[in-house]
Amino acid sequence: MNATAPKGPLDARDRPARLTVGVVGAGRVGPALAAALRLAGHRPVAVSGVSDASVARAAAQLPDVPLVTPAEVLARAELVLLTVPDDALPGLVEGLAETGAVRPGQLIVHTSGRYGTKVLDPALRAGALPLALHPAMTFTGTSVDVQRLAGCSFGVTAPEQLRLAAEALVIEMGGEPEWIAEESRPLYHAALALGANHLVTLVAQSMELLRTAGVAAPDRMLGPLLGAALDNALRSGDAALTGPVARGDAGTVAAHIGELRAHAPQAVAGYVAMARATADRALAHGMLKPELAEDLLGVLAEDGRTDGRSDGGRTGGTGPEEPR
Repeated sequence: MNATAPKGPLDARDRPARLTVGVVGAGRVGPALAAALRLAGHRPVAVSGVSDASVARAAAQLPDVPLVTPAEVLARAELVLLTVPDDALPGLVEGLAETGAVRPGQLIVHTSGRYGTKVLDPALRAGALPLALHPAMTFTGTSVDVQRLAGCSFGVTAPEQLRLAAEALVIEMGGEPEWIAEESRPLYHAALALGANHLVTLVAQSMELLRTAGVAAPDRMLGPLLGAALDNALRSGDAALTGPVARGDAGTVAAHIGELRAHAPQAVAGYVAMARATADRALAHGMLKPELAEDLLGVLAEDGRTDGRSDGGRTGGTGPEEPR
């Protein structure tokens, strides 16, 4: 396999196929990775999927690739992508190994962020070559995902002797390999979930609240604000913190909590938890003045049980509660 990224999309007919590729689990990730590998000259030969949505995705992104059972995928492919939910991965690997579906010398790749290669030990004992390649990207389940792989970081864990193979596969898909130690995979995955998955929830809640406030196009209003906030955070880290919490505006924060309690009580816990985390970071970096923090933390310590008034320093002789 080449260790340099292709200069542009290549039709599989323009170069000899090097590996036959199979996909077990036609969710949003598997078909996109297989399609990217096809552009690099590999040859998808089989895919498995259960739900109607999986079948439709496979048909759309891999139209000439037959839909077969997981065991048949392994029988046909030299490189197998296991793209199933994290919780399903250990059982799938054990089942495939126990039934003799895994072949010696076969590349078995999973895309879970949580696991390294240890979860593939049953396949390793059967003679397979284990790789953990996790694309740090959200997938839509459409052809646009293949384009978005360009420049995408992959969390890579593999035996040292497979290092070059792992890096080459990532580069051929348009990605950039980032090596993650086996024991660091759970923390790595938690960090990505905190930054990306929870961001979606926050943005969705924000749009709902803006609609309630009468904003006709919340996405257009939030787009520039979120884009600037994300860019500043990536460039400057905690120095990019702004807003009432970072300034120590306890009255404004109390008013926010009161409004949320009245109009969107389900959002109060998230607001308070994030405000506490923001206050902690702003204090630690000298952005939030200690004399202003007392009232702010007092408001947050009450878990948002306010009517929007700022009474100042309502801690009742105790420190702020820990974030939940």
